[in-house]
Amino acid sequence: MKKMLVVLIAFSMLATGILTALPRADAEAPKPAVAAATEWLHQVDRADYAGSWDEAATYFKEAVGRDAWVAQIKAVRAPLGDVVSRKVIGARALSSLPGAPDGEYVVIQIETEFANKKSAVETITPMRDGARGWRVSGYYIR
Repeated sequence: MKKMLVVLIAFSMLATGILTALPRADAEAPKPAVAAATEWLHQVDRADYAGSWDEAATYFKEAVGRDAWVAQIKAVRAPLGDVVSRKVIGARALSSLPGAPDGEYVVIQIETEFANKKSAVETITPMRDGARGWRVSGYYIR
């Protein structure tokens, strides 16, 4: 549970630092990374929390166990209700992030309206995970 909170806190700090400077769109952001993030979000939207852990990056899975992830994301995400709308407001390709190993990352910010929360920003960070391709390594809702 503690490792899960560390992952979320690290990405929270990232959201308040690096992400505040994100442009509206970034041509450098690989489309497959954005597609992987979008598909992963759809799993979370369907309350397939265990499946979202299964599809996450190895780095993510090493930081938080499956049961801990399911409990935490359910507690945070379920009360928000269904997604009404989503709009990507920024994406940036990066090779290093605070507290994470160097690699290929894309930090994506999405303006989201949920049934029970009209204005939220989801930050999702896919990373290239070896032969597995782009996989989500971090997720944060503000």
